[in-house]
This record gives sequence, structure tokens and C-alpha cells, in this order.
Amino acid sequence: MAQARKLHDHYFKQAKAEGYLARSAYKLKEIIQKRQLLKRGDRVLDLGCAPGSWLQVASETIGDRGVVVGLDLQAVDTHLGANVKTLQGDVFKTEPAQLLALSGKSTLFDVVLSDMAPNTTGDGDHFRSVELCRRVLAILPGLLKAGGKMTMKVFEGEEYPSLLKEVKLRFTEVKGFKPDATRDVSKEMYIIGVGYKPPVRKSEASKQPPAVGEGTISQ
Repeated sequence: MAQARKLHDHYFKQAKAEGYLARSAYKLKEIIQKRQLLKRGDRVLDLGCAPGSWLQVASETIGDRGVVVGLDLQAVDTHLGANVKTLQGDVFKTEPAQLLALSGKSTLFDVVLSDMAPNTTGDGDHFRSVELCRRVLAILPGLLKAGGKMTMKVFEGEEYPSLLKEVKLRFTEVKGFKPDATRDVSKEMYIIGVGYKPPVRKSEASKQPPAVGEGTISQ
């Protein structure tokens, strides 16, 4: 416990010294470094972006040619960089079109980040965090380009394996990752998905020629 507190203090002090709004900045930095999640010029969506440390890291990484859009229930500092746009709102009520419009283009995002977490009360935290993750997965088709990347936070628990399976259906490569900046006692885990596979639209599926046994009669 003492070691975990010491580690927490280290990242807290480092964040303050380097101008980051929260120690969570180092979680994203490590994910970027080890999993090549972001690159210069990327269009990024940050869900659950308050207080703004992930916006800061993303802004630095993508540079002037990129853009990062943040969404949170809480108001966020709007002076985080010229390439940062924020919207105060609920992920369950905000339409993907609103977020794309805020980015300045209708083009889908290259990367979706989610550091969303429920208000921790103890019982039920895991299930509420899984619900948030499933909301992210539900809105990805309107937000993330084919081949895009994603990371989202979840609290480990009995639903974690099934959530991981759901993510694997949507991405070609999926890993669970726990950054060093996460407290040892924390149940936080970050699911990283690479190579997004958007669902096939019904109109596109209907254009495919039927296979034998699927709507055809062999002679």
C-alpha cells in the first residue's frame, strides 16, 4: 500500500511539474508509446475527457495538422490548444454527427479514446463501467473509420471476459493493458483495439451475390 501511494505521489508531482491537468496523462503516454495508438495528423475523439489531461497529450502527439474533440458531462478548459475542441454533454445523448461537426469535417475519426468511468460507489462500479464501454462500442460505426484504433477504460470484474470478446469481434487486434501509472490496487484496465471492422450495412450486404444454399436453387 505504501509503495502504491509513493507511485501515486510520483506521477501526481510529475504531472504538476510538467503542466498536465492530471496524473492520468501518463497512462495515455504509455499506451501511445507501447501500442503506437496515435500519430501526427490524426483525428481523435476523447470521451470522458475531463479534466483534460488526455486532451493535452493527444494534442501534443497529433500536432497542428490533427484535431482532438473531447466530450464530457463536466465543463472542460477550452484553452488546451488550437487543435482541441470540447463539448459538454452526455455520451448516451450526444449524436455522432455533433462530434464530427465539431471536428470541422465530416470525415470519421482515426482514433477513439475513452477514459470514462462511473462515479465510484463500490458495489456495481464494474457493471456501470462495462455499460459505458458498450455504449462506446455501439456508437463506433458513426465515429471511427475502418481500420481505426480505440482504447477504453473498464473496471475488471465478471463481465470483463465477455466485453473483451465483444471488442474482438470489432477489431483485428485486441489487448488488455494496465499502464504503470495505474495504482496496483486499482481494477482499472484499458482495452486497446487496432484495425476497426465496421458492421456491414444492409444495403451493402444486399449487393453481394448469394452463395449456393443462400437464396439460390441449384439445378
